[in-house]
Amino acid sequence: MANTPSKPAQYRALGLSTFAFTLCFAVWTIFSIIGIRISEDLGLSDTQLGLLMATPILTGSISRLFLGIWTDRYGGRWVFGILMLTTAACVYLLTFATTYLMLLVGALGVGLAGGAFIVGVAYTAAWFEPERQGTALGIFGAGNVGAAVTNFGAPFLLVAFGWESTAQIYATVLAIMGVVFILLAKEDPLAAERAGSKSKTFLEQMEPLRELRVWRFALYYFFVFGAFVALALWLPHFLIGVYGLDIKTAGIIAALYTIPASLFRILGGWMSDRFGARRVMYWTFGASVLCTFLLSYPPTDYVVQGIDGDIRFTLAMNLPMFVALIFILGFFMSLGKAAVYKHIPVYYPMHVGAVGGVVGMIGGLGGFILPLTFGVLNDLTGIWQSCFMLMFVIVAAALAWMHYAIRSAERVEWAANEERTDLPELASPQLFYPLNRKKPKDPLAPPPTAGGS
Repeated sequence: MANTPSKPAQYRALGLSTFAFTLCFAVWTIFSIIGIRISEDLGLSDTQLGLLMATPILTGSISRLFLGIWTDRYGGRWVFGILMLTTAACVYLLTFATTYLMLLVGALGVGLAGGAFIVGVAYTAAWFEPERQGTALGIFGAGNVGAAVTNFGAPFLLVAFGWESTAQIYATVLAIMGVVFILLAKEDPLAAERAGSKSKTFLEQMEPLRELRVWRFALYYFFVFGAFVALALWLPHFLIGVYGLDIKTAGIIAALYTIPASLFRILGGWMSDRFGARRVMYWTFGASVLCTFLLSYPPTDYVVQGIDGDIRFTLAMNLPMFVALIFILGFFMSLGKAAVYKHIPVYYPMHVGAVGGVVGMIGGLGGFILPLTFGVLNDLTGIWQSCFMLMFVIVAAALAWMHYAIRSAERVEWAANEERTDLPELASPQLFYPLNRKKPKDPLAPPPTAGGS
């Protein structure tokens, strides 16, 4: 970054974008709570409820692609503000829906709130120097805590006022924030550079997507973010069905998952700056494989034929153990979300919106596909824990592919007698394996930073 902005200006931009993203994420996941009441009113099946919960995630995912490009071209201030105002109008109009089909159409508009993520990533990254972008984006990404705001607060609004008034309150708050953002936010430091450069065509902006690495990052994000959104939507319904909780208690417990899966993203950003994103991804996938395996085990009765007769016992996960595992899963997923997005501004500083939009789109599609699949699996198998069985398969596959790709890259490096790691910020001898040979300069590598990052 040629001219680094002052720290007050950086903190101002980070604070505004993080708060705005928190509100957008709260709106994006609103059907996790009001969807349960709507399901009761309309007599929906689990598959229909899953589709209703997932529909906003579809719009939010697809919209990230063009919103990221628009942010690269026009800057985040106006794109972010207009997006919030447009979404607020869609949320308000949702309250006039009277049929399931109308609700699905309205949910498509509500989903625009999910596109705020890539707008905020591109806007926030532009304010910070490379060695601090991981931490800054981790703080911004903590806006995922908006899901906890909905899981904790929306049930009380729902019980007191009904789902229509709850949606109207959400719309009003988001509209106010949209106006505030336009008035208080400043143009990012790259605005002048964009204005002075020749506008790129769509194909030129999409050029980095030819690299397989981008799509590998997208798969990682499909789990760490897509599964996070899916569980944030599905957990209240799961807790009510499995443990017989009321909607308020289910919402509070679901918040115990969404809070660490959001706030600890800040820690994940710092750790990615300090230790490298690859190592953080290993921690994330390893812990997630273990947690999802344990969570996927359904209550089972066993009969052992003993000497003096049958011995019967039951294996089942009680509520405290379930909550503990969900908390741990959310913690490691939060680290992974930050680690994935540490890569993008390092490799593609002038294509953060385009590349981040695609990665975010694929991840968001996980948030669309998985809740729908959870409902279908429930209807087909009759096993509540089938959702965690599916998640176990996904994260195990992601871990296997990541490890294979890393080992393949290392074999190439050893054969060439040079060190070229998959992540530029890990190109330091003290991490992973020592190589005391002089390596060629990597044109993608950023300047050395403190702490071996």
